[in-house]
Amino acid sequence: MKMAACLWKKLLQTAKERIIQQRRASLYDCAHGYREELIKKKLQQFAGGSISLSKEENGIGILTLNNPKLMNAFTGTMMLELQERVTELESWKDGKGLIVCGAGNTFCSGSDLNAVKAMSNSEDGMNICMFMQNTLTRLMRLPLISVALVQGKALGGGAELTTACDFRLMTPGSEIRFIHKQMGLVPGWGGATRLVQIVGSGAALQLLSGAVKVDPERALHLGLSEKTLVSSDETGLLEEARAWLSLCTEGPASVIQAVKKVVTAGKELPLEAALRTEKDVFGTVWGGPANLQALVQRPKHK
Repeated sequence: MKMAACLWKKLLQTAKERIIQQRRASLYDCAHGYREELIKKKLQQFAGGSISLSKEENGIGILTLNNPKLMNAFTGTMMLELQERVTELESWKDGKGLIVCGAGNTFCSGSDLNAVKAMSNSEDGMNICMFMQNTLTRLMRLPLISVALVQGKALGGGAELTTACDFRLMTPGSEIRFIHKQMGLVPGWGGATRLVQIVGSGAALQLLSGAVKVDPERALHLGLSEKTLVSSDETGLLEEARAWLSLCTEGPASVIQAVKKVVTAGKELPLEAALRTEKDVFGTVWGGPANLQALVQRPKHK
């Protein structure tokens, strides 16, 4: 029995390690022409703003874009900091949820145009594209239930960032707008692919080709937003977002993270691989503290 228990423990550990590796796997490497260290050095030259992360005792993290002078546009160093914060969140064992927001009553206006102009050659553009796709895909795959709190404007890359979250909450007067066409571009941070998954190909085509301003009412209609909040100040809005997210994050972190993992697998993987991942994740919670406590309380039969 001891040997069987030991073997089962090893199998579970292997399953956990495989799930973590899949979540952190990079989309691109040198075989794709991706030169991460080189692009990091170049991004470091364009300083300004910051990405802050606070972790609350209830397992909710607050990720804040701080560059209000430029409507929270991503500078080079902010892109690097976002990668660092995502890495930190991947290892947060007690985490359950994440709220992504911007400082100064607005969300994010995309990339800082100063950095864009200075790195407008094809090689740099492609490497920034791959760097941000890697980072936002890892953000999307976090074992936390995430929500973008959209105040003011989410433009271009800011709109793409909202799609890397599981849900979006908007405030009165706010907008999400994929303005890439007006810049002679298409989304490059994975936003078009994720938008199709969220609203469908027809609606995505309309939003991208028309550079449409999506207000809270239209976002609700499209399924791009879950709710329009009512508070008029940042503190109140954050409390509303916390309250909404708490409906999804009530319970032990191990179970909430497991739920997110199986949904991510079902969304991204072929059927057989998704089922195997679901089996592996199921094995990590079966017989765990939350499961055993539930069996004692027998909530299903009350």
